Amino acid sequence: MANRRTGDHVTAGRDTKKAILDAAVRLFVNKGFEQASLREVADAVGITKPSLYYHYSSKLDLLVAVINPLLDELRALADEVEAMPAPDAESRRAVLRSYIRAMIRNRDAGEMMVRNAVAIINAVADQYPVIVDAHKVVRNWLAGPEPTPVRLLRAGAALEVVTVALVSNEIAPDAGDDVVESTLLDAALAALAE
Repeated sequence: MANRRTGDHVTAGRDTKKAILDAAVRLFVNKGFEQASLREVADAVGITKPSLYYHYSSKLDLLVAVINPLLDELRALADEVEAMPAPDAESRRAVLRSYIRAMIRNRDAGEMMVRNAVAIINAVADQYPVIVDAHKVVRNWLAGPEPTPVRLLRAGAALEVVTVALVSNEIAPDAGDDVVESTLLDAALAALAE
């Protein structure tokens, strides 16, 4: 039996962990990380609080499970970029497309992080450098070898454009992933153009 979603209620099926993550993201976005309780997450899934603790030992553990897929993708992309030669037009396009797709795949977690930035940074301060470092690696690679201040700023602007994918459902709820990807890719490449 697959997970069923009705309104604001997620009913656990085979994949209770996924149902818990979905409910947590929704509650953390709507109520805020600090205000949402594990009891509310359990209620939204239709399980008991002890059952939730079987899967996640704390609210922080749950938060880490929500954001880790995005962090893992950012780490992997930064590792790939570090091993790549100096960028050309096609490799820049490919890296930006990968970054956008990572943002789209993790849009729910990203939106939660954007809306609860201070609380989440405080809760997972040890993870924050991962985001900053991965962003810096990709930004510096996009700027090219021996970058000027202008190229660094343009590369930073391109990555900021890409992160709009995290809140794209709020900005343009009717835009499909393909529209989000192509629009943001064009805008990011335009930011890089000299």
